[in-house]
Amino acid sequence: MSSTMKNVRQIRRAVCAGVVMLGISAAALAQTWPSKPIRLIAVFPPGGSVDQVARILATPLGQQLGQSIIVENKGGASGSIGTAAVAAAAPDGYTFGVVFDTHGVNPSLIPNMPFDSRKDIYPVILVGTSAMVLATNVGSEYKTFADVVVAAKAKKNVSYGTIGSGSLGHLAMSLLGKNGGLDWLHVPYKGGGPLMSDAVAGHVPLSIGSVFVTKPHIDSKRMRPLVVTSSKRSPDLPDVPTVAESGFPGFEAPAWWAVIAPAKTPPEILKRLNDELNKTLKNPDIAKKLDAQGIDVVGGTPEAAKVFIEKQMDIWAKVVKENNIKAE
Repeated sequence: MSSTMKNVRQIRRAVCAGVVMLGISAAALAQTWPSKPIRLIAVFPPGGSVDQVARILATPLGQQLGQSIIVENKGGASGSIGTAAVAAAAPDGYTFGVVFDTHGVNPSLIPNMPFDSRKDIYPVILVGTSAMVLATNVGSEYKTFADVVVAAKAKKNVSYGTIGSGSLGHLAMSLLGKNGGLDWLHVPYKGGGPLMSDAVAGHVPLSIGSVFVTKPHIDSKRMRPLVVTSSKRSPDLPDVPTVAESGFPGFEAPAWWAVIAPAKTPPEILKRLNDELNKTLKNPDIAKKLDAQGIDVVGGTPEAAKVFIEKQMDIWAKVVKENNIKAE
C-alpha cells in the first residue's frame, strides 16, 4: 500500500473519530445543560410587550431548568440591535432572545444589518400571536369598517395612525390598501402611547394597534373597534369581525412573539429548550398572564416557528418593496 493511501485512510479515520466525538460531546452537553444561568435578551426596552413576554416566561422556565434566566433588555432599531446580540453570541445554549413581529419586517426595511435573519438566527418557539385592531373614536362618522372602505374608495381624505413607519400596522394597512384599491394616508407616531392619545381625542380618524394597546380604550367606551387583522376573531373582542370576513378574504396580519437562538446552537439543546417552553406555555397561570397581554398562545416545534417566521419575512418584504416603505 502506498504511503499516500495510508495517509488518506488515516485522515478518514481521524475525521470519522472527530464526528463521533462531536456527537458524543453534543449529547453530553445537552445532558449537562444548563450548568449556569441563561441570558434571555428582550429586544425592546422595559415595559413593552416583548419585555413582558420575556419576564413572564423567565421565572417558570428557570424553575423547570434549575437555573436562573436573566432577562436583559437591548432595545433599538425595531429590535434589530438586540437580535444582533443574539446572533453574535456563542452558540452554547446560554444566550437566547425574545423577538416581536418586527423580526419579520426588519430584513427588508433596515439595510446592512450585521446579521442574516435566516442564516444567523434559529427560532426556538413561536410563543403566540395577537390581532391588531383598527379602531376609531366613538364620535367618529365611521360606524363600521364598510364605512371606512366606502370613504377610502371615494378618496375622502381617510387617514390612519400607527406606532411608526415600517410597523406591522403600517405594512398591514399598505397591503390592504393596495389589494382593495383603498386610498388612505398614513400618520406615523412614536409608539402606542402617543398614538392612542390622539386617537382617543379624535385627532386622527383611525388607529391600528395591538389588542393590548387598544382594548382599554374600547372598554372605557372611548374607542369603537371596527375590524381585527387576525384570521379568526380575537377571544378578547369576540364581537369584532375580521378583515377577512369584511370583504377581504384571506387577509391576515397578526402580531407575534418568538424565542430565538444563535444559529449554531446544538440541536439537542434547542429541542430541550423547546420542550420546556411548551410545558411553560401549557401552564394555566402563564397562559392567563399572556392572555392579559392580548396574546393567544401557539407553541409548537422550532421547525414550525421557522416556517411561520420566514413566511412573514416573504410577505412583508414584498409589501415594503411595492409600497417603497422606509424606516423612520
